Amino acid sequence: MNHHPDPTNHTRHAGAPRAFPTRSEHPTAEVAEQVRALLTNEVAESLALEHGVCVRPLAMRTIDLETGEVRIVARACESRQESVCPTCAEKHRRLRVAQCREGWHLDEEPVLPAREPTEQEKDLMTCRADLVAAYAESKADGDEDSCEHIRDAVRVVDEEIRAAGIKGHLVPLDPMPAVSKRRSTRRRQNLPDLPRKPVDGRTVGRVFAGKYRPSQFVTLTLPSYGAVRREDGAALDPERYDYRRAARDAIHFPKLLGRWMENLRRCVGWDVQHFGSVEPQKRGAPHAHYGVRGSIPHETIRQVTAATDYAVWWPKHDELVYGNGHLPVWDDRAKGFVDPDTREPLPTFDQAREKLDEPAHVIRFGEQVHSKGILGGTPEAGRHIGYLTKYLTKSITETIGLDDSASDAKRAHVDRLHTELMRTPCNERCAVWLLYGIEPRGARLSTVPGCCKGKAHTAKHLGIGGRRCQVSRKWSGKTLDHHRAKRAAFVRELLTAAGIEPRIRDDEGIVWERTAPGDSDVPPRAHLLLQSISERQRWNAEMRAAQLHAEGRPPDDPNNSATGSTAKKGRQSPWIG
Repeated sequence: MNHHPDPTNHTRHAGAPRAFPTRSEHPTAEVAEQVRALLTNEVAESLALEHGVCVRPLAMRTIDLETGEVRIVARACESRQESVCPTCAEKHRRLRVAQCREGWHLDEEPVLPAREPTEQEKDLMTCRADLVAAYAESKADGDEDSCEHIRDAVRVVDEEIRAAGIKGHLVPLDPMPAVSKRRSTRRRQNLPDLPRKPVDGRTVGRVFAGKYRPSQFVTLTLPSYGAVRREDGAALDPERYDYRRAARDAIHFPKLLGRWMENLRRCVGWDVQHFGSVEPQKRGAPHAHYGVRGSIPHETIRQVTAATDYAVWWPKHDELVYGNGHLPVWDDRAKGFVDPDTREPLPTFDQAREKLDEPAHVIRFGEQVHSKGILGGTPEAGRHIGYLTKYLTKSITETIGLDDSASDAKRAHVDRLHTELMRTPCNERCAVWLLYGIEPRGARLSTVPGCCKGKAHTAKHLGIGGRRCQVSRKWSGKTLDHHRAKRAAFVRELLTAAGIEPRIRDDEGIVWERTAPGDSDVPPRAHLLLQSISERQRWNAEMRAAQLHAEGRPPDDPNNSATGSTAKKGRQSPWIG
């Protein structure tokens, strides 16, 4: 009897022919659809770049509380890295350019906008105050379960407070006890003396010859840690290169910049304002460029730089105590970390610092200091503004040249610097302190010895964990949100003058929420890109009509270059949302 194969039976006997082809032999319709979708996304991304829209739009769900209408709209990712989204990064860079230009050569004192707190902000702060009082009562009664619930509630309220735009220090539930600081306040003998003047509230620079109001462009660098190669910044002799000092200087560099600005203000006697950008050199060490408002003698800048240092009064952290699997452990009875062998509690950060007679590290600037006078409104000022904002959209690794063409010596140099950063504490709460036998502040059961989530420890930041762009509060009197609102108001006036009703997004009565992966109502990414491109084309057409109306030219004028103007000006138009 002949037995015909059962098409429903997927079991194949040895030597029998296969009844069905495998996925590798004949691609299924699903695989072919994925390939076509990939090609569609590539074409859509290319069009998005051409028209100046976000290439990584986020699918957001909007819910109208009055009508109940639910829509899926595309919102820009607002990334500040050019490698992630060139359009959003360029948009952010232009905002910084506008902020830098507006505040560098002001001739009048900036007016800081005053704002009354809203009812929501008052309610949030009142709720937090009630939670703090309840926490104190629960802690006094020894009710640990209630304290844990209150901590979670305070954490949620603090997130809402930050989301509402309230800045400043929030008093923690468990404030650290005041510790007497036994530090030497004697000024180091190798630092030159500086004049100390009472700081006036003036922020605008002097006028020379009745019409010139120059400002300064200053570059500050760190000292040398060893000879490096000119072409890529790699160490010539890695064994003699001081990677430990390079790592500590990179982590504490923001503190040194803050101390430098304090000394500069005390030396000149007025409230100096600055717009600065921090970026790494080829060797990996950070350096700063500052646009300083007002004219300051070059000799004064050099004296202040030479007389500025920052002493890090931390416990000594030169030799590792734990490592290679031998790490401190958490003890529930001691409510802290203990030695794994002796079970003795580790000294806390404050206890270890009480015994200090000298700082653990002192950071100073290098000898290379550059300062230059700049006049506002000149091409030179525009070039320096571009230089201040040039690397804000590039990552640290891109700036130092760590790409596919990097040499082996360069990669080895960066790896050794990163290795040293992994065992260098970045703050008082850093989990790296446990490797030195010291319990950091705020240590808890979830703290992993040696594993800190701070940006300074990551390979893509190389110790530069602070803000890349530093702007003083009285620079222009405006935040980035104010500059965005100013640009939107300009576009709104231009469209209204041309008889075009501006389409303003109104969030009142609208609830925004992120979509989850796998939601059935979320369209493919290519559809979101095409939706953004279509909307941008409409915006550009409206802007072009408004610009022609402002110039007194009719839209149907044959001399108007309709072809290409919209696409070319898509990234130049201020109407970028």
